[in-house]
Amino acid sequence: MEGQNLTKVVLLACGSFNPITNMHLRMFELARDHLEDTGQYNVVKGIISPVGDAYKKKGLIEARHRVEMTRLATENSGWITVDPWESLHPEWVETAKVIRHHYEELVAAEHNIDDVDTVKYGKKRRVEEKYIDSSAHPKRKDGPQLMLLCGADVLESFGIPNLWKPEDIAEIVGRYGVVCVTRSGNDPHKFIHQSDALWKHRKNIHTVHEWVTNEISATHVRRALRRGQSVRYLLPDSVIHYIREHNLYSAESEQKNANVVLAPFQRYTDASSS
Repeated sequence: MEGQNLTKVVLLACGSFNPITNMHLRMFELARDHLEDTGQYNVVKGIISPVGDAYKKKGLIEARHRVEMTRLATENSGWITVDPWESLHPEWVETAKVIRHHYEELVAAEHNIDDVDTVKYGKKRRVEEKYIDSSAHPKRKDGPQLMLLCGADVLESFGIPNLWKPEDIAEIVGRYGVVCVTRSGNDPHKFIHQSDALWKHRKNIHTVHEWVTNEISATHVRRALRRGQSVRYLLPDSVIHYIREHNLYSAESEQKNANVVLAPFQRYTDASSS
């Protein structure tokens, strides 16, 4: 069958989700449509990974609330889910490590399928034959491909000094791949052209243009919530109910981490002072 020749893809979105909005969910739908329209991919799963509290971003509320809101937002989805692994760490986890973790989870799941098939059909297969050597991280020939799903702002943040390690950018883009959903006013193609690191792996970057403009910003949502304004139709109703029930997003919460260095920059501050 034709579908058997398609590459299975799992989309992973990392971020604050503070709070999760309908636009975050739309990104998954847009990315899936784009990839499957190429006739090369079958998107089988979407994973949302909220960042932990140690990221220290200004206005970042507790991870337990952000994870629960994301769970509520995805409870009616048949393919998008939330994974709390990153958020449960007491220290900040770099995005490359998060992607690596989820890829290893996919490989482990494929191992389990292989084991079942081997017993069922009585075949002795060497699992190692299903791998291709790729530096320190082997990559399966026939398993699902993991791609980072992000907005153009994340792609452009690769150019901010000290925010990303060069080797992490090379691993994320070169080994896994990126699906970038653009907003009006963003030009990811120009940024890719201007970045040697991204240009080298440009074939692994899928850009998706959102023709139905929807400029929902979590920052704007938090501002509206602080001012007592309606955010209905910007967030799932279940998320709005949770926010009201727990009195989230006040003027006080927006000042959290106001005078704290963002975790990625802190590592360079620590290194320079040591």
